[in-house]
Amino acid sequence: MNNGVKEFHLVAEPVERELADGMIAHLWGYNGQSTGPTIEAVEGDRVRIYVTNKLPEGTTVHWHGLILPSGMDGVSGLSHPSIPPGKTFIYEFDLVKSGTFMYHPHGDEMAQMAMGMMGMFVVHPKDPTFMPVDRDFLIMLNAFDIDPGTYVPRIMTMTDFNLWTWNSRIFPDIDPLVVNKGDKVRVRVGNLTMTNHPIHMHGYDFKVTCTDGGWVPSEAQWPEVSIDIPVGGMRAYEFVADHLGDWAIHCHKSHHTMNAMGHDVPTFIGVNKKPLTQKIRQFQPEYMPMGMSGMGDMAKMEMPLPDNTIPMMTGWGPYGPIEMGGMFSVVKVRDGIDADDYSDPGWYENPPGEMAYEWTGELPEFASNNSPKTILTPKPNSKG
Repeated sequence: MNNGVKEFHLVAEPVERELADGMIAHLWGYNGQSTGPTIEAVEGDRVRIYVTNKLPEGTTVHWHGLILPSGMDGVSGLSHPSIPPGKTFIYEFDLVKSGTFMYHPHGDEMAQMAMGMMGMFVVHPKDPTFMPVDRDFLIMLNAFDIDPGTYVPRIMTMTDFNLWTWNSRIFPDIDPLVVNKGDKVRVRVGNLTMTNHPIHMHGYDFKVTCTDGGWVPSEAQWPEVSIDIPVGGMRAYEFVADHLGDWAIHCHKSHHTMNAMGHDVPTFIGVNKKPLTQKIRQFQPEYMPMGMSGMGDMAKMEMPLPDNTIPMMTGWGPYGPIEMGGMFSVVKVRDGIDADDYSDPGWYENPPGEMAYEWTGELPEFASNNSPKTILTPKPNSKG
């Protein structure tokens, strides 16, 4: 008997997660997955959450942003004792406000969060007429440091992560956000990485409607095309899907849309590697010089990689390589999408006259500043 209490069960345990096709990570998570399952309930509900610890060390769960009793807050040693391996603790509290929140360990969190222990907690408004939308998407930003050819994240990394993921998936293996034209759409983005992420969506402006502190009143909502998600923060934004097409959505830190990044790779732009290549090929005939003209060619190459490693850039669109990876996906707006249909509708066909094209005719004159000097407005003199 639960006496009207909504019950959930989280099992903290080692998990195997496919970050992308052909790449597996050995992580820690909840209920066999990382990120953990999204908990959904309604404002005013009383929830009882059983947490079973199958990790080799103690853990807790902190309910990030929720208002609850101090002893349920999940800080090891402060709120309550750490949950020992093999034991189950109960958290029970009332959901006093609606919004989007997160959960994660607050004991040895550096290691446990670096291993993938995090999830989202959505509390829907009690009044169904408050802030309604037709489509509701949720993105958890997370990052890992996994050396090529290995399976377990390095937990001591402070800044130099090399795998940037949404919901522990890497582009092009991140589902598109599929919506019907005219839908009111909400995108909730939570960030439990160790850096901020400016999330930018093409083709639209939107209004920021919610933070993990609560809903933004309508008169205070502000328009954006990019919204910075701070460390430990959540931002939700909304828009009406009135522009047909395939629209990119991504982190605007450019290196977060690439993966398997090496941080000590020299820059060879402008270097003539031809003499060196000839010498190296005497000993390694398959050697391929790279990087003299930028890194775009890497998206087209099929180089042999170590086992359990993904390319730095990957993913193909209707017109060639997209040259992205990591925190990138596509918002696909179409006519005639059913309310419960989230399947990929394929690539958008641009109508005639609505796609950039090659020009081979005469070109107009272009403006240019031919001096490197900064031009300053002269000081006024006695004559003005």
